[in-house]
Amino acid sequence: MTRSVARSYDQMREVSIERGFIRHAEGSALISFGLTQVICTASIEKGVPSFLRGKGRGWITSEYGMLPRSTGERMDREAVKGKQSGRTQEIQRLIGRSLRAAVDLQTVGENTIKIDCDVIQADGGTRTAAITGGCVALMDALSLLGEGVSTKFVSAVSVGIVDGEPVLDLEYVEDSRADTDMNVVLSEDGSFIEIQGTAEGNTFTDRELFKMIELAQKGGAELISLQKRVLLGNR
Repeated sequence: MTRSVARSYDQMREVSIERGFIRHAEGSALISFGLTQVICTASIEKGVPSFLRGKGRGWITSEYGMLPRSTGERMDREAVKGKQSGRTQEIQRLIGRSLRAAVDLQTVGENTIKIDCDVIQADGGTRTAAITGGCVALMDALSLLGEGVSTKFVSAVSVGIVDGEPVLDLEYVEDSRADTDMNVVLSEDGSFIEIQGTAEGNTFTDRELFKMIELAQKGGAELISLQKRVLLGNR
């Protein structure tokens, strides 16, 4: 197949992470997957939800939103509508689950880290960009709690089957016509945190599934290498 951006089936879009993008947040990053751009911030608040009080462990939660002109046509803010869409709630839960897997919450103390992910431009893969950028913001915030916090890097990437071929990191025009759409969240040790896959058009075979997972592992490892370069430099 020919992709609208000149890249091979197993190639990520150009990815960049600008650390410390929001000066007031304990941690922040502007992440770009091609034309998709998401601002991620991490804020530390004392205390935890009631079900965790007195247990000596922390909590990580997330909010996600898309700006009105992040897409081709203006959309109303969900605050104006008075409720969040099911899609927004599902993505928020995914981001929260993914980033909780990045931290040993017993080492955080009774603190809550709130991750805010705001999509300023959407061209496919907003949730995977939010998780990957959110991890960078989270790591920066957690560094303020001292050296005893135990963490590991987490990234997320989309894969799918477009025109009968498994491909990595779908942009919108590919995602909108994909026969299969899948989002994969991975830990730095290569293990899986979450796999979301759906046959949007045609069903997929086990061989295609294994190929998509292989592509996701490749892309996820590249993203984690970038996160480490951004946060750790050459160390």
